[in-house]
Amino acid sequence: MRLSTRLAALAIAAACLVQPVQAQTMRWAGQRDIGSLDPDSFGDTFTLAFLNHVYEGLVRYDAELKVEPALATSWELVSPAVWRFHLRPGVKFHDGAPLTADDVIASLKRATDDNSPLKGNLSAYKSARAVDPLTVDVELTGPYPLLLNDLTNIFIFSKPWLVANKTEAATDVGKGIEGYATSHANGTGPFIFESRVADQKTTMNVNPNWWDKPKHNLKRIEFMPITSDATRLAGLMSEQVDYTNAVPLQTVSRLEGAGGVKLLPARELRTVFYALNLGDKLTASDITDRNPLKDVRVRRALDQAIDIEAIRKNLMRGYSRNTGALVDPTIPGYTAAQEPRAPFDVEAAKKLLAEAGYPSGFSLGLLCANDGYVNEEPICQATAAMWAKIGVKAALTIGPRATITQKRVAGAFDITPLGWANEPAIDAYSILLQVVHSKTMAAGVFNWGNWSTPEIDRLIDASANEMDRPKRLALMDQALMIAKREMLFLPLHQQPMIWATRDTVIEVVQLPDNKPRHWLTRMK
Repeated sequence: MRLSTRLAALAIAAACLVQPVQAQTMRWAGQRDIGSLDPDSFGDTFTLAFLNHVYEGLVRYDAELKVEPALATSWELVSPAVWRFHLRPGVKFHDGAPLTADDVIASLKRATDDNSPLKGNLSAYKSARAVDPLTVDVELTGPYPLLLNDLTNIFIFSKPWLVANKTEAATDVGKGIEGYATSHANGTGPFIFESRVADQKTTMNVNPNWWDKPKHNLKRIEFMPITSDATRLAGLMSEQVDYTNAVPLQTVSRLEGAGGVKLLPARELRTVFYALNLGDKLTASDITDRNPLKDVRVRRALDQAIDIEAIRKNLMRGYSRNTGALVDPTIPGYTAAQEPRAPFDVEAAKKLLAEAGYPSGFSLGLLCANDGYVNEEPICQATAAMWAKIGVKAALTIGPRATITQKRVAGAFDITPLGWANEPAIDAYSILLQVVHSKTMAAGVFNWGNWSTPEIDRLIDASANEMDRPKRLALMDQALMIAKREMLFLPLHQQPMIWATRDTVIEVVQLPDNKPRHWLTRMK
C-alpha cells in the first residue's frame, strides 16, 4: 500500500508537469507544499515567502535586504513608543476594496492575538488607532528598535473580507486549526490567488492593478510541490519546470552538465541546530525518573560526539558551514567568540557521560522530518550512529514535516532539529525572543522543550528596549554566550541553498534569506 501511494503521488506530480502552459508562465517546483494560504497560521519562512506574492506588509525588504516602503509610504516616531504610518493612497485589495487604516488595525490585531502563531513576530505591539483613513498610529510596549524589520512579515488583510468570512482570528497549522483564510486569499500583492489543490498545485495570476511598477514580466505562476527529488529534477531537465528553489545536494554534479540549466548555489542565513527537551522527563527513554538532558555534561557529551566535519563533507557535499554559534556571522548580535565548537572527541564524550552518572549511556528519541531542512533525515541518521558510539541509543522517528511539526509544537520529542534564519528581523533578537527565551505571553513561541534561564531572559528583555545599538548588541551577545556555555542547543551549521533555473528564465533574485521574490523575476 505504501508503494502504491508513492506511485500515485509521482503520477500526480508528473501530470502537473506535462500540462501545456502559455508564455511567461513561471512553472515553479518546490520540495514541499506551503502550510496554508493564511500568512498568520505559522511562522514558516517558506510559506510566508510564497504568500508575499499575494499579501504585502507596510514595509518590505529590497534586493539588498534593506527596509523600504510598501503599503506605507513613510513613517515617523510620534513619541518613543508610538510610530505613525502613512498609507499608500489608491491601493486596492484583489476583491476591489480600498486599503484603509481599519485594514491595518484589524491585521495587526489578528497577528498579535494571544492565540496567533505569529504573535512572536511582533512582540512589542500594544495597540493601533486610525488618525485618518490613510494614517495609523502604532503603539508599542516601549521603545523598540526593530519594528520596521518585524513588519516586513506582518501582512495586511482587508477587514471587510475578514469579517464577511468569519476569519478575524488567525488559523493555526501547528494545532490543526483551519478557517476560511486557510484555503482562500485576498491581498494587495503582485499576484492574485487563483486556485489550490493541496500537495498538487497552487496557481496565481498577475495583478494588473498592482500599485508598484512591476520589475517582472510574468503573467502567471504555477507552483507544484514535488516531494520526489527525481521527479522534480526530471521536470527541470525536460523543460517542464522553469525554476526550483529545492535542488538536492546529491544532484548538483548531474545538473552541472545539463544543457539549458543554470545552478545558483549559495548559503542561507539559517542556522540548523538540535533542540533538546529539558522538561522533567524524556518521552522515549529507559531513564524514567529524571531527564539526563538537564545535565550540562550530557549535553556537552552529545555535542562532542557529533563529527560535524564528516556531515559537511559526506552529507552536505561541502556546501554547509560548520558552526558553534546559533546565528550566522552576518546577523547583528553575532560575535566571533560564539563561533568555536568543542572538538569532535568520542572518548571525551564518554568521560562526560560517566561523570554525569551514565557510564553505559541511555536511550532517547530523535524526531526528524524527511522533507524539512536540507538533508535533515540523513543528518539525523548519521547523528544517531555517532551517538551510539558513546552509548546513547537514539530511536529515530521520521515523517513528513506537517506531522513532525505538530509533535514539535506539542513538546512530544526528546531531541529534534530546528533551523532559524532570524527572519523577518535579520537580527539575533529574533531567535533570542522566539526560541531561547522562556515561554511567556509573546516570548518563547518556539520554546518547545521547556528550556529556561532567568539571566538569559533578563538580557533579552533588556535588549528589546535598548535604542543604543552597541549596547543592544552587547546584551544579545551576552545572552547567546550563556546559551553556548550551558549548551542549551547543539549548533550544527548554516545550511546551503541551491536554486536552479531553465534558460527560459532571464533573471531571478536570490538573497540569503532564501525567499523567492518573483515580482523581480524576468523570463524570455
